[in-house]
Amino acid sequence: MSGKSSQLYDIFESPLGTLYLIFSGTQLTGISFKKPMNIGFKKGVAPKNFRKELEEYFQGRGDKFTQKIKFLEGTDFELKVWLCLKNVPCGETRTYKWVAENIGMPTATRAVGQALSKNPIPIVLPCHRIIESDGAIGGYSSGVHIKRRLLDLEYYSRINKK
Repeated sequence: MSGKSSQLYDIFESPLGTLYLIFSGTQLTGISFKKPMNIGFKKGVAPKNFRKELEEYFQGRGDKFTQKIKFLEGTDFELKVWLCLKNVPCGETRTYKWVAENIGMPTATRAVGQALSKNPIPIVLPCHRIIESDGAIGGYSSGVHIKRRLLDLEYYSRINKK
């Protein structure tokens, strides 16, 4: 997995603050709340369709992302965890245990948490929808306050659709 030196980033202003959308060619490789500091990153323009999907998501009108993604890093285990996140519907939550069971490793809940903390494409791969078995919100690499806001946004947009 290589190609970091040819990555581009675009800026997207969201209700949660500035997001940096990171691409390798036309494939999304990352979403970050911090500006990429690697000197190989250049300012570019994200595909219009993906920007539109993000706008709709933050307006509570969309919850599907069709943008092609590419992983530049990650173990086989981490990739399984990250891809499993696509099975968690918008406005709903699942547990770390649920993820572990769904990837065929039911005792790996702690390892699932570690993998989630490294998710390079949050929001699109919705690690914020994973909570603890007792209902506690759990951690989030960009801060628990961001996780809570994403969950609230999805919950209230889902309620308004009913």
